Amino acid sequence: MKSIGFIGMGNMGSAMLSGMLKVFETEEIVFSRKNAEKGKAFATEKGVEYASDNKTCAAMAKYLILAVKPQFFPGVLEEIKTEIREEQIIISIAAGVTIADIKKALGEKVRVVRAMPNTPALLGEGMTGVCFDESVYSEGEMQVIRKIFESFGKMQIISENLMNAVICVSGSSPAYVYMFIEALADGAVKYGLPRQAAYEMAAQTVLGAAKMVLETGEHPGVLKDKVCSPGGTTIAGVAALEEYGFRNAVLKACDKCYEKADSMSKKK
Repeated sequence: MKSIGFIGMGNMGSAMLSGMLKVFETEEIVFSRKNAEKGKAFATEKGVEYASDNKTCAAMAKYLILAVKPQFFPGVLEEIKTEIREEQIIISIAAGVTIADIKKALGEKVRVVRAMPNTPALLGEGMTGVCFDESVYSEGEMQVIRKIFESFGKMQIISENLMNAVICVSGSSPAYVYMFIEALADGAVKYGLPRQAAYEMAAQTVLGAAKMVLETGEHPGVLKDKVCSPGGTTIAGVAALEEYGFRNAVLKACDKCYEKADSMSKKK
């Protein structure tokens, strides 16, 4: 039996796998994906085993990661339910699919970890919200769960009722950050800075600012104030962001994201 199995190997699955290969041996991992040609090519590239179908993959691994889009979940769960054993641990990364949904399909005794990672996992800088009932796992199993998610970034254990908020703040938000970097670079290009230089400077600034928040432990507002000299250029820019609704736009984006995630959870 393999240690880790992936059903699905799209953008998120491959991002997770890239980090996991730094701490797990290739022979510990098996995966399945719908397109056999792409699956075999990926298996050759990464050195991990390709299973010809989802049922085979499900039967081979203790920790089974369901890395398929929410709309495909019902079909996948129906397909693999006869292969699931009590000693297995199911890990779901799908928005809107609850632990109760998975238990209903696979059986109440199945152990489920629900997680919401994000695409910076590809570079080992992911952020994942994770929820599970610690009382039904051994210490060794919880260590493996941590090993999985910390292999490609940081993780926070949260209660399941907060998972839609996690989608807002980390699951979907890389897209918002990319939009900010693009807009910031456009602002510099407007005044003559070459585009590639503008992208690099904007992206590195966002990276550095984020590290300041994480490593200093200071409130983002305090760090913002330290950049804003009285009567200076930065406070003028901050005032313009406030005037044109920067914070409100971000809050509204989170509202829409949350509403969509909530509707997906209820649309069963």
